[in-house]
Amino acid sequence: MKFKSTFILFGVASVILLSLMSFDTVKDTQSKGCHVFGKVKFVEYGEDYKVKFVDYGEDLKIKYVDYGEDKAGCWKAVEYGEKFKLKIVEYGEDIKVKEVTYGEGC
Repeated sequence: MKFKSTFILFGVASVILLSLMSFDTVKDTQSKGCHVFGKVKFVEYGEDYKVKFVDYGEDLKIKYVDYGEDKAGCWKAVEYGEKFKLKIVEYGEDIKVKEVTYGEGC
């Protein structure tokens, strides 16, 4: 009986551990910000993502464009019709970005 309860406890712990590991993997791939491109609107509240602009250690290199914003790293700043709402922060960011003139993307 003791062996059976130990086996069940080990099984439950394994399932919890595996689900936590897969959640972290999904979170890491989403936190890179590669999927954040297109028309963006900068807001003070109600944001989809918090963004910190950095000089190094970025997750994403971005380039502001007037057209062709359909690839990773290309942002078109708009007032309406946005795909993403972004809030610029100094800490607690979801994505760290660096503004570049070429070489945009992840």
